[in-house]
Amino acid sequence: MSHNTQTTMKQFALALDLKNDPRLIAEYEAHHQAVWPAILDSLKASGIIDCKIFRIENRLTMILETTAAFSFEEKAMADAQNPIVQEWETLMWTYQQAIPSAKPGQKWVAMKQIFSLT
Repeated sequence: MSHNTQTTMKQFALALDLKNDPRLIAEYEAHHQAVWPAILDSLKASGIIDCKIFRIENRLTMILETTAAFSFEEKAMADAQNPIVQEWETLMWTYQQAIPSAKPGQKWVAMKQIFSLT
């Protein structure tokens, strides 16, 4: 990736927990091996270039690489109008639980970057 491309992208790290149940965690991972095409399309349409989710125990970290124009607010508005995204989010919430510091109704919580090699 060229330096110019890096400056036109944004990166975010977000945290969320899963319910601490091995069966539910396995099901959640299985869903992410076959994410619905409409969900992938909605991510790309919002300006998300790449999305990675990592898990340790029941803690998730999501890394988003986005276009410079990406907006969480615009993504939320588009998601609210998309019944397939709403169905996916409802299904995922059966496996997820908010981290302790989340505000009421908040799912993924932005993490503070504290180090960068570059």
